Order: sequence, then C-alpha cells, then structure tokens
Amino acid sequence: MPPPSLLAVETSCDETAAAVFSVQGHLLSNRVASQHEVHGRFGGVVPELASRKHVERIEGVTQAALEQAGVRWSDLRAIAVTQGPGLAGALVVGVSFGKALAYALGVPCIGVHHLEGHIASAWLEYPDFVTPCIVLVASGGHTHLYLVPQRGEYRLLGKTLDDAAGEAFDKGAKMLGLSYPGGPALDRLAQSGDPSVVRFPRPYLNRGGSNFSFSGLKTSLLYYLRDQESRQASPAPAHVAAGYQEAIVDVLVEKSFRAVRRYHVSGLAVVGGVCANSRLRAALQARAEKEGIRLALPRMHFCTDNAAMVAAAGWWAYQQRRWASWDLDAQPGLAIEAVTHTNGSGVTT
Repeated sequence: MPPPSLLAVETSCDETAAAVFSVQGHLLSNRVASQHEVHGRFGGVVPELASRKHVERIEGVTQAALEQAGVRWSDLRAIAVTQGPGLAGALVVGVSFGKALAYALGVPCIGVHHLEGHIASAWLEYPDFVTPCIVLVASGGHTHLYLVPQRGEYRLLGKTLDDAAGEAFDKGAKMLGLSYPGGPALDRLAQSGDPSVVRFPRPYLNRGGSNFSFSGLKTSLLYYLRDQESRQASPAPAHVAAGYQEAIVDVLVEKSFRAVRRYHVSGLAVVGGVCANSRLRAALQARAEKEGIRLALPRMHFCTDNAAMVAAAGWWAYQQRRWASWDLDAQPGLAIEAVTHTNGSGVTT
C-alpha cells in the first residue's frame, strides 16, 4: 500500500521540479526538467521563457514524480512549494499550482523559502547531521553564511554585498568564451589548468567579517583578459580558469571555516549549486579532514535546484504543523527571516 506522502514543487528559476517525500521522512522520488536547451542560446535565463516552460511542464513533471514514487493523489497529505526568492513569473506558476492542488485535495499547503530548501538538502544526505552547525549557501543568486542552532532556526552571519559566487563563476565563464551554463564549463576547463600560473585577488578575504564580495574579482578577470590581447604569448585559458576558480574557492572555504572556529561548532554544511564545483568540494573535504570538522556535502543532483530539498524542508514544517495560509503568494525578494507559517489551528507562527 502506498505510504502517506508529501508532494513538493520547485519553480524558482529555470528548473521545473517535483518530488515525493513520505510522512515517515523518506525521499520516494525526485524529478527535474531542465531548461538549459531553452536558455543556452541567450547565454542566461530569460524570465519570460522560463515561466512559459514551467506552465508547459509542471503537470507532467508532477505526474512523473508520483508514478516514480508509486503514490496516488489520495495518498498526499500536504503540498510544499517554493514561495521565494526567485523569478517572479516562475514562482507564480509553482505557487499557483501548489495551492490549487492543496485546495482540491483538501490538504495543507506549505510555503518553503528557497534557501531553507538548500539548507535542508544537508539533512537529505546526513539525517543525523550535527547541530549547531555552520551552513554556507552558495548558488547563482546567493552566497549566505548561517549559524544553524537547530533545524528550522537560522542566524545570518554574512552574505555577499554584490555578486554571488555562482554569478562570478557564470560571468567569468562568459568572459572566457565558454558555453552555458558557465559554472560547470569553467570547472571542466580549470581541471586541466594550474591555478598558480595566474593568480587573482581574494576579495574580502581579510575584511568584511563573514560577508562576501565577488564583483571586484570579475573586474580583475576582465582587465586581465583585456591586457592579454596585446601580448603575443599568454597563459592557456585552462590556467586562467583555474586561477580564477581558485580565488573564489579560497574565499568560500576560508570564511566558512573561520565561522566554524568563531562559533565553536563541529559541523559545516555547504549547499547550493556552487557546491557541485569539483575544486570546491575537494578543498572543503581536505580542510575538514585536517581540522577534524564534520562536513556535509550533498550529492551533485541535490546541489542544483531540485524539489527534493523543498520536500525535506516542507516535511520538517509538516511535522510541526506549520502550514501556509491560503493567501500564500509568490515573493521574489523573500527574506528567510520573513517566512511565516500557521499551525493546525490557523495561528501564525
């Protein structure tokens, strides 16, 4: 007999995703429809196109997730959906779909903050991961460092003051003439390069507390490439990519472990799309082993946007009977501190 389950939907950017999570806390399915082929020729995500594709795909992706899990509509006990932050039109598709499903099925709807989802991905892989811990969320739109005293509680320590780490990877890749998506392409190129050949500055490494800044690093790469145009012999692109990547990785790793020491915790989780970068993963693992820190690194398919992470965060809220009210709306600029839920009696918490 199919287990009572929770359905999660994620449409914050250009991935249409759905996942099924049993109320006992087990991931039963995780389906993602990528839009890379749609946006690749533009060199980045086109919001209007992303929204249209979500409309076209969300029903099919959801049905596929239910079939993979072996779960029927009648087995669902709640619907979790990303309410923000993200692209406005894309979020509206997911929130509207999720609310309509919840209303039709007579089950609660749970609004999930996109960063809450990324943070929850650490516990997808490591259900008993230690708290308190430090969590670094590094993605295309976010570079946030949190102290997590316990699951569901977040204290922001620092964030990027301008460009996120993922954006720095993507824009750097574009300057190097690499294909979309840029972050993975730069990672692949850098694997055959030597990071010591071309050294770039480490922005905000020794100032700004736990904050980050990557706009200056992008400018450094721009000026470097411009200066190389007048030279007959220049380092291979792989060396440039490796040096640029190393600068980003050094800052992310060092600031994360400084926070670990400052708050005397024994665990560090690094989540988000940038966590899929091979050099970052290797550097984190080496540093954690050296310092005796427990490290949570989700598998690759849990790093980029997916509905499994939304399901994990939604499941945690479901256990505490924290559902959204029926006026839940998409909020493109939603702050994690602004997430509110209602308990089973309709009281906001």
